[in-house]
Order: sequence, then structure tokens, then C-alpha cells
Amino acid sequence: MAEYQNLFTSVQPVGPLHHGVDLPRGDDKRTGEPFLVHLFGRIGNAQIGPVYLGSLGVASLIFGIAAFNIIGFNMLASVDWNPIQLLRQLFWLALEPPPPSYGLSIPPLAQGGWWLVVGFLLTISIMLWWVRTYRRARQLGLGTHVAWAFAAAIWLYLVCGFFRPIMMGSWSEAVPFGIFPHLDWVSAISLRYGNLFYNPFHALSIVFLYGSVLLFAMHGATILAVGRYGGEREIEQIVDRGTASERAALFWRWTMGFNATMESIHRWAWWFAVLCPLVGGVGILLTGTVVDNWYLWSVKHHVVPAYPLGSPIVVDPAILGVKP
Repeated sequence: MAEYQNLFTSVQPVGPLHHGVDLPRGDDKRTGEPFLVHLFGRIGNAQIGPVYLGSLGVASLIFGIAAFNIIGFNMLASVDWNPIQLLRQLFWLALEPPPPSYGLSIPPLAQGGWWLVVGFLLTISIMLWWVRTYRRARQLGLGTHVAWAFAAAIWLYLVCGFFRPIMMGSWSEAVPFGIFPHLDWVSAISLRYGNLFYNPFHALSIVFLYGSVLLFAMHGATILAVGRYGGEREIEQIVDRGTASERAALFWRWTMGFNATMESIHRWAWWFAVLCPLVGGVGILLTGTVVDNWYLWSVKHHVVPAYPLGSPIVVDPAILGVKP
């Protein structure tokens, strides 16, 4: 008989449908009857519904859909209202911020005004969803860890589209709404300010990005590996350590000398994931506002060697009195 491997074969227990715990007094009721979808159960929970949005969820969706539609119609207008071209060029289309000549003023709609409107609507939508996330956690008796992790991502979003443009004195420094244009903005800011690879906060952000990927993979693999011993019942293993956590801890002590518990590994993974956008936002915020050229900054602080003699001379734009 082949050995059971839960990396490839999953158990899908099917129990009675449930409507969830009772909601606090004054909350809207959940809507819809729950039902099961077998294919969804292959990758997660098979039950769909009931749905709860509440007033905050509805308001967030209204603002978010409005922003999404404005972006879509601007992109459609840019291809002469041709839906075929919209689909064909979708990855290259963008809603651009105002040009540098407008600074922080409010431009005409066709000159970046729509970008400001979308940014305003989208920010309201995101903030409302954050409040909803926080309140749902509190009212269900959960910790607010998810809400604060979401806030870390919101910080990076606000740095790129709000805080840094204000510090630079121009909305043109913000990120356009679009897929490839967004990536082009990342490349352009790196080239303009002396390569973000020399930005220490960018380096820390990458450390936490790859580190969180590694920790999540290690933890997921460990729980699957001890699933035959009930390792997925992690709360039980935290308060009453059983053979699953004993074997998992022994494995990592044997292989890496890393001593984690069923609780501490989640704290490690949460902090690594949250610190990725937090320090990344700091690095972007300092770019162009405090440091004009990260390579020259690194040379000055003896992080990297200077160009060898005979190479083209690199002049710090800061000493020229002109922003790059």
C-alpha cells in the first residue's frame, strides 16, 4: 500500500453547513444560504457563504468599484473607445498622474485630474476596508493581527501615491495606475536616483520578503509533514505539546539548529511579512527627498567601492543644485 502523502492528496471532510457564530447586537445579518463546492474544498474550505458585508463593506465596495471604473473608462478612451484594443493593450495602458508643471495643484481632468479622483476614491475604499477588518476581528473576539498587517501594506501604498509626492512637491512623482507602467515607474525611480539596490531599506525589504517566503514555506512544509500526527491542530499543540510539535521541533533542531514552537513560528512569519512593506516604504520615502543618489551615498558611507580610475565621472546631482 502506497504511503499517504498529504502534499499531493488532501482530505476533504464534509460536515453540516454552518452559519457562523452569532453576531453582536446592532450588526447586519449575514445573507444567503451556505452551500458546498467540492473543487473549492480541494484548495480550502468547501463552504461558500453566508455573506456578511455590513455598512462599511458596502461603502468600501462602492468607492472601490467607482475608482476601478474610472480607471477602466480612461484606459478605454485612450484607445479610442475600442474594446478589442483595450483587451489587447491592457497591460500597457495606464491612468497617469499629472505632469510636473502642475506641482501639487489640482489639474484638469484630462491632465491628471482623473488620477487624483481615483486616488481619493481608492484611498477611502481601502481605509474603510481596514476599519471593517479591525471591527470584524474585535467583534468576533479575534486578535487584530490581520488588520495591522494590512496597515503595513497601506503604508507602502500611501508612501508611493501620497506622502512622497507631497514631500517632492509634485503629484507627478506618484505611481500611475496600470500594470506595466507601474513597473516602468519602479525602473525609472531606480535609474533616476542611483539604483535602489544601494538603498539599505530596500535591501532590508528584500530580506524580509525572501525571509517571509522561506518561513512560510518551512512552516507549511512542517505542518504537512506532521499532519499524520495531528500537527494541523496547532492550538492544541501550543497549549499541550504533543508528538507532532515534538517531532517538528526536533527535526529543525537536527537540520538547522532552529528552535521554534507552534506559536513562535507564526510570530516570526508575521513580523517578516509586515516588515517587508514597512521598511520598503521608508526606503521609497527617503528616495529623492533625503538621498538624491543611492550609489554615491553608498560610496560616501563606504558601503561600495567608488568607480575605478578611468571610468566616467559620476557627479552628485545634489551639488549641482538641480533635481534629477
